[in-house]
Amino acid sequence: MAYNLLKGKRGLIFGALNDKSIAWKTAERAYEEGATFVLTNTPVSMRLGTIDKLAEKCDSIVIPADATKVEDLENLIEKGMEFLGGKFDFVLHSIGMSPNVRKGKTYDDLDYNFLMQTLDISAISFHKVLQVCRKLDAIEDWGSVVALSYIAAQRTLYGYNDMADAKAVLESIARSFGYIYGREKHIRINTISQSPTFTTAGSGIMGFDNLVDFADRMSPLGNATAEECADYIVTLFSDLTRKVTMQNLYHDGGYSSMGMSLRAMKIYNEGLEYRDVKKDMRRKKD
Repeated sequence: MAYNLLKGKRGLIFGALNDKSIAWKTAERAYEEGATFVLTNTPVSMRLGTIDKLAEKCDSIVIPADATKVEDLENLIEKGMEFLGGKFDFVLHSIGMSPNVRKGKTYDDLDYNFLMQTLDISAISFHKVLQVCRKLDAIEDWGSVVALSYIAAQRTLYGYNDMADAKAVLESIARSFGYIYGREKHIRINTISQSPTFTTAGSGIMGFDNLVDFADRMSPLGNATAEECADYIVTLFSDLTRKVTMQNLYHDGGYSSMGMSLRAMKIYNEGLEYRDVKKDMRRKKD
């Protein structure tokens, strides 16, 4: 159901790859709510994904840009404002990638060149987007910027690797730039800590299927889907959240406030019972 929450608003959406992407779902919801926007991704990602189909569906255009390159961002933002006929009311940063994760490097054996790439792509690119937007005066007063994070920024999760460091930096950038942009132009900047979600990027994390299952068992409301995350992002783009800024907002069905749930404990107990049965069988065999 649409509520016209973004009627007349213009935006910029980074990171839509395919219909599993949270950025893709957000673009669809923003369009339903009356927004116009520009889509962007790296040229390589554009070849691997289907972003052109999304642009056609949403009466938008795709402007290729590598978010780690300032000159690409300057071109993107200038052409984006030209296409839309004005400044952006909202920006979504949905970018993340770790070469260490892709290459199977563990956290205690990182390739440091890969680590620098992880930080640049997944976090510092956010600072570059904000800095270029500010220099070009590209975001309207009372605009909204959202970046996607994960609870691994606060807690250690096996297999999330150097992406956890990147998410911690990302959230710090949101707070630091949120103060500057807030005092100057009332622009709000927030991060969303989303449930583990079956996206192309998320699926590359070690043991991701088990992580999703565990989070779902731990969350009183269950994991938040990509579609539900898009709904939440739309509210942050809207005028209904004009005084929410510099926050890391958990969108995880309650997972972040849990210690242990009944559903998770049952699985743990079943595992212990199975282990005890195996021990008894070995004893009898001996």
